[in-house]
Amino acid sequence: MITSDLTKIADNQGSICGDKSRLSSDVSSDVSTGSTGSEGSVNSYMLSPGGRRYFKPTIDASRIPFRGQVFETLEKGCKFYTDYGALSGFDIRKTTEKTTEDKKTVLLKYFVCNREGFNDVDLGSSNDSGSKEVQGRRTMSRRCGCKAKFVLKISSANTYYVFSFVEQHNHPLVSQSGRHFLKANRKMTVGLRNIVFDSSKVNIGPSKSFCFAKELYGGYSNVGATLCDFRNCDRDLKLYVGERDGQMMIDKFKVMQETCKSFYYAYEVDSTGHLTKLFWSDAVGRRNFEVYGDAVSFDATFDTNKYNMIFAPFTGVDKHDKCVTFAACLLSQESVTDYSWTFSHFVKAMGRNPVVIVTDQCAAMKVAIRDTFVAVNDLVASKHRLCMWHIMDKFPMKFGNRLCKETDFMEKMKTYIWSSNIEIDEFETGWGAIIKEFKLEENKWLSDMYAIRSCWIPAYFRNEPMFGLMRTTSRSESENFFFSQFHKQGDTLCEFWLRFQSAMDRQRNETVRLDNESNTSLPTTLSTWFIEDDAAELFTRAIFYKIQEEILASCYDMQIKRMSEEVEGVTHLEIRDIKVKDKLFKVSVSRNHAVCSCKKFVMCGIVCRHAFCGLKQIGVTKFPRTLVLNRWMKIAESGTSSDSGSVSNDYFKMQQTSLKLTEIWFDFSQAVNKAGVQLDRLEYVQKTIKQLNTDLDNQCGDFVEFTKKDHMATMLGKQPVGEVSILVPNICKNK
Repeated sequence: MITSDLTKIADNQGSICGDKSRLSSDVSSDVSTGSTGSEGSVNSYMLSPGGRRYFKPTIDASRIPFRGQVFETLEKGCKFYTDYGALSGFDIRKTTEKTTEDKKTVLLKYFVCNREGFNDVDLGSSNDSGSKEVQGRRTMSRRCGCKAKFVLKISSANTYYVFSFVEQHNHPLVSQSGRHFLKANRKMTVGLRNIVFDSSKVNIGPSKSFCFAKELYGGYSNVGATLCDFRNCDRDLKLYVGERDGQMMIDKFKVMQETCKSFYYAYEVDSTGHLTKLFWSDAVGRRNFEVYGDAVSFDATFDTNKYNMIFAPFTGVDKHDKCVTFAACLLSQESVTDYSWTFSHFVKAMGRNPVVIVTDQCAAMKVAIRDTFVAVNDLVASKHRLCMWHIMDKFPMKFGNRLCKETDFMEKMKTYIWSSNIEIDEFETGWGAIIKEFKLEENKWLSDMYAIRSCWIPAYFRNEPMFGLMRTTSRSESENFFFSQFHKQGDTLCEFWLRFQSAMDRQRNETVRLDNESNTSLPTTLSTWFIEDDAAELFTRAIFYKIQEEILASCYDMQIKRMSEEVEGVTHLEIRDIKVKDKLFKVSVSRNHAVCSCKKFVMCGIVCRHAFCGLKQIGVTKFPRTLVLNRWMKIAESGTSSDSGSVSNDYFKMQQTSLKLTEIWFDFSQAVNKAGVQLDRLEYVQKTIKQLNTDLDNQCGDFVEFTKKDHMATMLGKQPVGEVSILVPNICKNK
């Protein structure tokens, strides 16, 4: 019964399991052929008198070593045997050598198959019960006592010749499908290391970069390395930096400042020499602050480096209404001292205070801003604005869901808190009425928020230029998410910096794209008013769409309640906006200017719909230049003092090298694609490549190999020479 079941299973699975007759016939058939192999790789074998099989590679005779063969150097002989092993299906290992007494000249050198010899097997130690326990992890050994060898001996002419060569192996050779796993065929070339390195800069790990290389090279067998090799390369990059991380980071900044005087950086170390604070701003960031530095959002983010240092960028709004980074810092603590140090260097780098800075309710930031962004040395003090969203988000937690969700308390509060169209006295009256209605006079938290109302309620920012540009730290939240796509928690400082630069390249490339879009095309105008065409010529596309919305609203949503006669070129109007209840807006317009009681232009730099309505009534057809802010124009950056075109450093050179390697590979792929599957064309491509290799060998002469360490120095920077004075940051503890 059991025999019958086994026979059925063997038949169904195509297996010889349980059928000795099949096994015997298969072996007999195999011996009779005198060869074995699979997938296009055939290796002949011969039987010894004892019945043991010995395998012999069958490859082109010109690639097989022979006794008496001469090589100019020992290295060339080693390479010849290594290539022979790679073609045949085995790896080699260097073993015994005989040298002169001064150890400078090798007289005799042995190269063997990597399956030569045997490994000692530890069967484990016995315990008290007499049973065996296997110690350590399970391992395997490929060694089987293979006798294949290749021996080079020096000649009287200081060349090397093949003294002994044993061709036969006592094991099957690797088939064609497994050749790319041989060590001889696995090498992390410059191109592959660049793939790992460049992928890491955009937060692509070694596993995905290996899959990308497979698609790039046309298959896993063509990559020339394994996933383990890719992971080891990523590991080696971190080991190369090691404890020199802080010093290498500062050395890199020094080089950047030498090549671009507009690059600014500062750092501090503690009493033991560990890096604790780092601030930097490049030429582009400083130029951007010169144009867009009226409003700055500042917020800290975490998990961007292995030392848990907090990363805090200074963020603004550019002419395309996009986030722009002015500067950034890495801090070990969220303390008043650390923030004061950062803000002082920010002012030193930028040359002035921001008009308004928006943060969350961090107490340390509040004190540092009050003490740093002050009116000294002819600077105008900054106004500190708290993020409204963070405060409003606390209402349900402070008052409970019953009051916030089951009553109209929040709706009434939002009417007076979020509105930018009410004056201070209107807010005071409305707030007091709501507090009295819901009997919240004794609520401590609400009283505290009322005490600092001038720091977060829009009504208190209506008379200050650009104070309404940012009301929350959402810009910083957006930036933090943006940077999270590049950084990860295990980054060294050197890796963090490279990924930060990659993020900046992406951000600034988007700005260039939007510049090109605004300069080479005009958006569609929707009204017949010529002022809209003028606006399309002046402003970037994103800002134009905002202005267009105001222009259309001025045509359809406005009702003029009163209009005075023109007096000294000025006309006064009272306008009702149908979308704003119980509110009349007072507008004063002339041919060159307009003032509205909503004060949108003062707060955000964009002309409101009420002002447009007044300008239309007096027949203005050209956009008044007094209502055009430079920060929103297409030519906003022209005439700035910071020079951003002088940056030329090792990072730029590395990028150029990487680009050139990519172009070469693309050209090669194009040649192969054009050859298609036509054998004569493929042979022509192969012949050309071989000739190119020969030409390069002849041109290079004694070629000095570009080692892995040299390549890492090109990618990450040179390791500091001598004692390291700036130690890596200690692992930080923060909120």
